[in-house]
Amino acid sequence: MTTIDLAQLAVHSHAVIVANQDAGGAYPAAPTFSAYRGYAWLRDGSFTAEGISRYGDTGSADRFHDWVNGVLGRRRDQVTDLVAAVARGKQPAVEQMLPTRFTFDGSNGSDPWWDFQTDGYGMWLWSVVTHASRFGLSLERWREGIEVAADYLFAFWDRPCYDWWEEHVEHRHVSTLGAIYGGLIAVAPALDEERRTTALKVAAEIRSLVVAEGTSRGHLSKWLGSPHVDGSLPACVVPFGLVPADDSLAGATLDAVARDLDVDGGVHRFTADVFYGGGQWILLSALLGWNLAARGDTEGGLRHLRWIAAQALENGDLPEQVPHHLLHPDSRDEWIARWGEVATPLLWSHGMYLILADELGIISRDNVR
Repeated sequence: MTTIDLAQLAVHSHAVIVANQDAGGAYPAAPTFSAYRGYAWLRDGSFTAEGISRYGDTGSADRFHDWVNGVLGRRRDQVTDLVAAVARGKQPAVEQMLPTRFTFDGSNGSDPWWDFQTDGYGMWLWSVVTHASRFGLSLERWREGIEVAADYLFAFWDRPCYDWWEEHVEHRHVSTLGAIYGGLIAVAPALDEERRTTALKVAAEIRSLVVAEGTSRGHLSKWLGSPHVDGSLPACVVPFGLVPADDSLAGATLDAVARDLDVDGGVHRFTADVFYGGGQWILLSALLGWNLAARGDTEGGLRHLRWIAAQALENGDLPEQVPHHLLHPDSRDEWIARWGEVATPLLWSHGMYLILADELGIISRDNVR
């Protein structure tokens, strides 16, 4: 695959995603990677579903949202009990919370993981609403899951939890808050009056909190009180809208991420990242490119799209990250020894490629069906 095959890589990305989608609708994070095999994340899946939806494959996206709806619907009683505990002044243990990833049959799974993460629940609300709006679909099909996710977020949006990278459970992460904000704002019009009022109230509280405690030197910060940035922060602008695209805070955040984490079009997670040596992530390059393209910087968006295409294997598969520019190279071997080579293909990488390719007009609308 070469950098000139941008449209063909979109076709291949769609093929990789649908070929690996489970019969029940789940999108595996990576079909063969040891630590991810057999699991689907709401976070990965929500962005993957957005890419598939933009590609025009309504059936595949519908099946994913059906799967999430079923997974969450079966946990309504659990969420009701958790919310009731909070109302009684109790703080449920991390082990009692909903997980961040599920087996394909919707179970929690038995492998230990850094499971308490709330971002995926907000991401799914944003993803399902965006998909339904794009194709004029009724949200009633996914009503139960939507209400469970919303109720869960109402109760636990401000609780410290693991971040997108499943680290630092002791902090409140701005990218997590942005995802929750985006989901609640997106779904609010479709909720009953009581939930809609609560969703808008929580969203306003999130924005006030981030403005007051989640910025540093004029840009968004990795977590409340941190001076650093994270490659996930552009999502707080596009698509989640926690910070309006024309706000100076948005511009300063994108500039800081580009300055600190973007090297030749490939974006790192954060400066202290040691996972597989701290390489450049396909999906984060697409996220920054998506933001640039949405701001009218087409050439900036294309720069990232071309960089991503250049990372594809001969068969077109995209990995999770690449080792061309490592922040902490001495740590790479220990991860290879622990889990094997980097996850390839990563469906989230392919989903983000589809999003950026569509944003730049690379995907033909003839794909819609």
